[in-house]
Amino acid sequence: MLKGFKDFILRGNVIELAVAVIIGSAFTAIVTAVTDSLIQPLINSFGSAEVKGLGFQITDNESTFMDFGAVITAALNFLIIAAVVYFLIVMPINKITEAAKRRQGVDPEEPAPTTEQLLTEIRDLMEAQKATTSPNSITGNTTVDPDSTGRHQA
Repeated sequence: MLKGFKDFILRGNVIELAVAVIIGSAFTAIVTAVTDSLIQPLINSFGSAEVKGLGFQITDNESTFMDFGAVITAALNFLIIAAVVYFLIVMPINKITEAAKRRQGVDPEEPAPTTEQLLTEIRDLMEAQKATTSPNSITGNTTVDPDSTGRHQA
């Protein structure tokens, strides 16, 4: 399950990204309420009552405060929305699509062979071909060129 979630996050599929944006925007209010009401107070508990959150102020000017709590909250918002979209929308759709393909008799796609596998097959085929043909023949023609010029004498 988590491997599929990781693949979903790291894959650049435009359609799934569009679904995530649309559904994610619908869940934003719920996720924001959870993070603002539950998670942000936990982050703020690491600071004092006068501090906005977990962070520090560079100078005496209040506008130089670097609020790491807000960054953590935004990251948690993203992860919660991505998890909800994946587990409630993408994963069920993938399972439905898989089941429909199985009903139609379509086998799941085999993974493409790796370069190493292809090269091994080519080598094996070349060795088999070499063993069945004569040393002077590449195409199976058994005529011998006595002067090795490549020209046939008439």
